[in-house]
Amino acid sequence: MKLKSGINKLILTGLFAFLGLFASANQTVDHKEKAAHSEKPFNANEMVMHHISDAHEWHIMGPAHGEGSVSISLPIILLDGGLKIFSASELYHGEQKTYTNTEGEEEHYVVNIEKGYGLVHEKIYKLNELGQLDFENGKVLNEKPFDFSITKNVLSLFISACLILIIMFAVKRTYKNRGVSAPRGIASFIEPLIIFVNDEIAKDSIGGSKYQKYTPYLLTIFFFIWFNSLLGLVPVMPGGANLIGSISVTFTLAIFTLIITVFSGNKNYWQHIFAMPGVPKILLIIMIPIELVGVLTKPFALMIRLFANMTAGHIIVLALIAIIFVNQNMGWAALSVPMALFILILELLVGILQAYLFAMLSAVFIGMAVVEDHH
Repeated sequence: MKLKSGINKLILTGLFAFLGLFASANQTVDHKEKAAHSEKPFNANEMVMHHISDAHEWHIMGPAHGEGSVSISLPIILLDGGLKIFSASELYHGEQKTYTNTEGEEEHYVVNIEKGYGLVHEKIYKLNELGQLDFENGKVLNEKPFDFSITKNVLSLFISACLILIIMFAVKRTYKNRGVSAPRGIASFIEPLIIFVNDEIAKDSIGGSKYQKYTPYLLTIFFFIWFNSLLGLVPVMPGGANLIGSISVTFTLAIFTLIITVFSGNKNYWQHIFAMPGVPKILLIIMIPIELVGVLTKPFALMIRLFANMTAGHIIVLALIAIIFVNQNMGWAALSVPMALFILILELLVGILQAYLFAMLSAVFIGMAVVEDHH
């Protein structure tokens, strides 16, 4: 018991020590940049995209960039002729430049000639021989290094994983100490959810005796999606990252479901794809490609549904708050703030609903792959 408690403390201590190593408060800017920011009108689209997009820093408070901005610069890890590790602050505090995007508008980017890299929309590019980035029709032509950086979403994933492990080990320790008895503390809250996923999702959708093999996966994705959805609604660190609203994360979750479904498929499952009973053989030329496309579109639908629902909630809340600054009138707060609070409360329900839907549909797809032919 003491050993597990020590491991939990060690994980948290290591995490915060890691943050402290790369932390830097970005609170100073060049006078020219300060003037440019003060004259630049409020851009709601830029504000919304800044908050829902991934970044190489974790914004704490103040404006996105410039004077008064407080953020934690995360480590940049590049594989470019060797392993290169440095703080993102060295890029964010590089030389400020502008370019014309595809819509004909001027946008800022930074370059660090000493490091040899430039940062455009949170993407890192190698500088050319002149220490510059080349643009054509608003697109960067320079080569990208292999980027394994610890971004805001990656760090949020680590935090949520540690949080889930700590909670689940605490629940396990409760049952180990108390045996078969009424749960107390956090176990009394987590146990009904575990039973719900096991009985109402895994058992009902997969059935038979096979459902127990897939219950750990369904529990993992359920709690992973739900916990990260809740963390995304917390406005201060360690919350605020739009992890579940990242297409790469939802894509990975959907790929896991696809792999498990395909490798779990029995003879009956593949027969209904390549040799459907009762279908004339001439029609198989048309039906087989359609069925194969269907195998891929099922997880694709999971990916898009989860991504769109989680991202939409963040965008609506930020857009409602932006109304105050667009109209430059605090009177609008009487309308936008209550509406934003209502959407936030709704997002609490959406988070667990999306976790349930993803786990339930994954169980349905797996159940279709393992069901035996009863005819």
